[in-house]
Amino acid sequence: MNIAVIPARGGSKRIKSKNIRAFAGQPLIAYSIQAAKASGIFEDILVSTDSEEIARVAKAMGATGIIERPAALADDFIGTTPVVQHAIKSHQDIEDSPPDYVCCIYATAPFITASSIVEGYSKLVAAKTMKYAFSVTTFPFPVQRAIRMSGNGVEPVDPGSMACRSQDLEECYHDAGQFYWGTPEAWLGEAGMFAPHSIPVVLPRHMVQDIDTPEDWERAELMYRAYVADSKK
Repeated sequence: MNIAVIPARGGSKRIKSKNIRAFAGQPLIAYSIQAAKASGIFEDILVSTDSEEIARVAKAMGATGIIERPAALADDFIGTTPVVQHAIKSHQDIEDSPPDYVCCIYATAPFITASSIVEGYSKLVAAKTMKYAFSVTTFPFPVQRAIRMSGNGVEPVDPGSMACRSQDLEECYHDAGQFYWGTPEAWLGEAGMFAPHSIPVVLPRHMVQDIDTPEDWERAELMYRAYVADSKK
């Protein structure tokens, strides 16, 4: 049995009702639920939330179950792992057996695809000894040549890299913020995600966009219409 856990806390401050706000024509959380359903590999698609409104929308969009998140797991400082742990334990109390694999899918991932979810699952199952598989993408600019503010001016973070050609610097990746496959043992044991026991699933940059601010939202909708919506016509 495989389960998807979609954390969707109410009370977003920077973007009001972010998880269920209309994005390119439907609630933002709908994209994650639909991709999970389209993958065909989940027995249950669970939304963990403290909001009755989010629960209602999630069920209407196809979620198979709602995990009522306690207040202790619904403040601004709670990370993803405790929420997934709570969902696993709550599901196990009902099913009386642990799932084989658990995929945490963010509710704010309109570019997520069923194929990338399946790719992550397939890689994790095939690897056997690995604990996680999650989405990553490349930085658009060499991070070694980053600069930071210094007084009224700037300074390089890594002075030794500033004169190097871009093609001579190691390509770096960052978390794409879409999905995180893991074994129940890894989730419950709090095995670190960003470690050698995690498999990267590389996504193209144009299919990745964090949505944390109104500017992010506007950019994401423009990208979605340019890269995703048009491809479906």
